[in-house]
Amino acid sequence: MKQEIFKALEVLKKGGLILYPTDTVWGIGCDATNADAVDRVYKLKQRVETKSLICLVHDFKMLNQFVENIPEVAYDILKYAEKPTTIVFDDPIRIAENIIAPDNSLGFRVTEDEFCTKLLRKFRWPIVSTSANISGAKTPRSFKEISPEILEGVDYVVNLRRGEKSGKPSAIIKLGVDGSVKVIRN
Repeated sequence: MKQEIFKALEVLKKGGLILYPTDTVWGIGCDATNADAVDRVYKLKQRVETKSLICLVHDFKMLNQFVENIPEVAYDILKYAEKPTTIVFDDPIRIAENIIAPDNSLGFRVTEDEFCTKLLRKFRWPIVSTSANISGAKTPRSFKEISPEILEGVDYVVNLRRGEKSGKPSAIIKLGVDGSVKVIRN
């Protein structure tokens, strides 16, 4: 795992794209603060830029560095969630502008996946995490279901857990700074 973290880290630092296993499904990732890298993700997925992506962070402390106002309820939701949960927050900061949704919001997931957590701790910036498929196509449930177009479009494919079945996409909850809670996907 150490060698895979090192290789992925080198690609991320250079603004490249990685294909990696997460706590949910295989993801396409990049430095979430690098607008050019984020642009490449949108192009690879053939996704309209108004449909935002999400970011992974390794803990609440890291989350606090990239979200202006975190409603208290967010900590409870994440603490008691029974499955990986992405929370969409208003007012993200220190992040690439082209990753932020038109309503000035962005989804973040505090990952508990060992590989992702270690990579994020070393990288020290959020990493984009979007399913490894062309926009509108079925989300791959395993590495072998990832299309050649995606495999060839990234700069590095992490060599871990390729034989395992992926989990399910995360739950998504939108929290407003006004305290509103909206379940987008459960």
